[in-house]
Amino acid sequence: MNNGNIVIERLFAVSPEKVWSAISDKDEMKAWYFNLAEFKAEPGFSFGFSGGPDGGIQYLHLCEVTEAIPQKQLTYSWRYDGYPGISFVSFELSEQEGKTLLRLTHSGIGSFPETNPDLAINNFKEGWNAIINTSLKDYLEKKYPQ
Repeated sequence: MNNGNIVIERLFAVSPEKVWSAISDKDEMKAWYFNLAEFKAEPGFSFGFSGGPDGGIQYLHLCEVTEAIPQKQLTYSWRYDGYPGISFVSFELSEQEGKTLLRLTHSGIGSFPETNPDLAINNFKEGWNAIINTSLKDYLEKKYPQ
């Protein structure tokens, strides 16, 4: 049985401060992540956005920041309006010789209804791989060319 956890690590050739800004500033986030109406990297801050498969159901994501340690860690809950289950998304940053190792963990995916194929763990794996390894990578490389 799947425990419903995803872990993705990527080394970026920029400082933790620059990666932190990309994952915590709503204006930067809309360039590579989701276009959030508002976002604050502060525990207790709630935010939401719609998203889903192209041509399919668009789900209202309801999230709340649970931990924010600048340049180190950002964690928020992730659930869907009208559906049972709750998961947590965590971005952990660590400096490595002038670069930043980002470790994304999305835990608790197994709490979502198994009967809904849109909420299958493989969809989350594909989504996070594209978000971290393509969208965020391309955004940082364009903003901070080597």
